[in-house]
Amino acid sequence: MKISICIPVYNAQETIEDLVSAVEQELQGYELEFVLVNDGSKDKSESVCDLLALNNDRVRFISLRRNYGEHNAVMCALHHMTGDVAVIIDDDFQNPPEEIIHLVREIEKGFDVVYSFYAEKKHNLFRNLGSQFNDRVASWLLNKPRNLYLSSFKAIRREIVDEIIKYKGPFPYVDGLILRVTDSLSAVQVKHHQREAGKSNYTAKKLVSLWLNVFINFSIKPLRAFTLFGILVVVLSVLFIIYLVIDKVNNPYESQGWASIMAGITFFSGIQIIFLGLMSEYLGKHYLTTNNTPQWTIKKRSF
Repeated sequence: MKISICIPVYNAQETIEDLVSAVEQELQGYELEFVLVNDGSKDKSESVCDLLALNNDRVRFISLRRNYGEHNAVMCALHHMTGDVAVIIDDDFQNPPEEIIHLVREIEKGFDVVYSFYAEKKHNLFRNLGSQFNDRVASWLLNKPRNLYLSSFKAIRREIVDEIIKYKGPFPYVDGLILRVTDSLSAVQVKHHQREAGKSNYTAKKLVSLWLNVFINFSIKPLRAFTLFGILVVVLSVLFIIYLVIDKVNNPYESQGWASIMAGITFFSGIQIIFLGLMSEYLGKHYLTTNNTPQWTIKKRSF
């Protein structure tokens, strides 16, 4: 079995060389290749990775022209891997290299995709809350099994990779593509360490962008939810009109409340604006997709 270690690299000049070395040490019995994708790093990651590729025949290096985001970088790595199994791992040592073998052994049992999960995560509170929210959103929108944690540290069989990379849109979500293709999924518990250097690159803006990506590109359930909400509002409005008519008949000289009417108008105007914003997101993403916005553009490659 040939294993392709796919690593999206962002500001990892201090860790990437040690990570490659540690993985080679842990998987000595396997044929290996490393696919490093520099996602527009602001430090010296590009030169470090380029030197790695020159000195190590196992390393394939691609540098992107700007920062496209983790999932775009992973898709680029999957396009350029040649192994039987792709193992996606972060560049910061929070996923210990010695845990890769557990994912590989689970793949060898016949599963298409093996996710990792953690007894305790070493992220900060904001990142953990964001992960929990993303997990619940994915369960609703993508019909993800509730007991499955969508970790970025995972192993994917080659046949599934070949299906995933057929997606050509500019807003990939790797886990969403996996759930479209297969339900042969498994999970193994692994350790989770503190970052060895730097800080998390997941800002609030990036997390919101990821959630919108899941909402808009991989499900129409938000539109259905607004349709059901609209039906509910119509039913409640009819009942309210009936109530007002009856109340007016019983109390013909009593004036209706201006404040309640304005509150109702304001509330439903807000709902309409939210729905228009949601529709604009769908149309905007569709426009960018049909306009052939690239998933990535390559600045240089070394392999």
